[in-house]
Amino acid sequence: MLTLIGRRIVIALPTLFLVSLGVFALQRALPGDPFLVIAGEERDPEVIARLREIYRMDDPIFVQFFAWLGQVVQGDFGRSLRTGEPVLGLIWQKLGVTVQLAIASMLVAIGIGLPAGIIAARRKDTAADYTASAVALFGLSIPHFWLGIMLILVVSVHWKLLPASGFESIFVDPKAAIERLIMPAFVLGGGLAAFIMRHTRSAMLEVLRSDYVRTARAKGLDEDTVVNRHALRNALVPIITLSTLLFGELLAGAVLTEQVFTIPGFGKLIVDAVFNRDYGVVQGVVLCTAIGFILMNLLADILYVLVNPRLRSG
Repeated sequence: MLTLIGRRIVIALPTLFLVSLGVFALQRALPGDPFLVIAGEERDPEVIARLREIYRMDDPIFVQFFAWLGQVVQGDFGRSLRTGEPVLGLIWQKLGVTVQLAIASMLVAIGIGLPAGIIAARRKDTAADYTASAVALFGLSIPHFWLGIMLILVVSVHWKLLPASGFESIFVDPKAAIERLIMPAFVLGGGLAAFIMRHTRSAMLEVLRSDYVRTARAKGLDEDTVVNRHALRNALVPIITLSTLLFGELLAGAVLTEQVFTIPGFGKLIVDAVFNRDYGVVQGVVLCTAIGFILMNLLADILYVLVNPRLRSG
């Protein structure tokens, strides 16, 4: 296990380097000058020149990149050009919000998608299978922002059951946090549940046709035991891959959903930073997102070994 983790870390280092280099170069290629806004209405040339000197924007791009990378290695992501706050502090503040939303959304997605996929596979070509597939297609097709607005209109405005927007940390007020997470988690998790359902159905159908499953049935084991103890465990490998990647996408920020429900997460942070040409924030968020995807892939590799004993010898 430690060897596996070590190999993944070694592979991750050049990946992170290339990601940071790419986002740094592309960010500098964007049109517009953030210092024109920071300098105020008068846009005094001396003020702009001084700001560019402070932030080393007149240096060659590779000098700027390695200077920034050297700070990142030491744990300093720089400061926001707009607010002057430390970028790492902004990221940690928003990351906590997005992680809570991502976990809630994945619970909804797995809670709906996994059982629906198993039922659809066990009852292939029946009404249950067709219904699950139709609901999954609906979940894939419906726009998140529209579903979010409809939920606010019906659940919050007409029925007055849940708050329409806002966010509360689950560590501060668990009840209020859950109430505010239900609708956005359902919006995001409902769409992801469709992906998980379809992959679960495909994986289960393939496994249920395997020789060892037929052998288990021939031994007289009941269908629940065959499905839950033999088939499902082997079908989980592709589902784990999909779930970890989907969770990584959620950590990158669900921009539209966060905007609809006024959730101050990663999505809003990155959108505001791009529009304001806040270079340090954009670079920090993209780098942390890349780290999140790498950690999710590492988690998937570890879960493979735990779920499938045959991989432990390798």
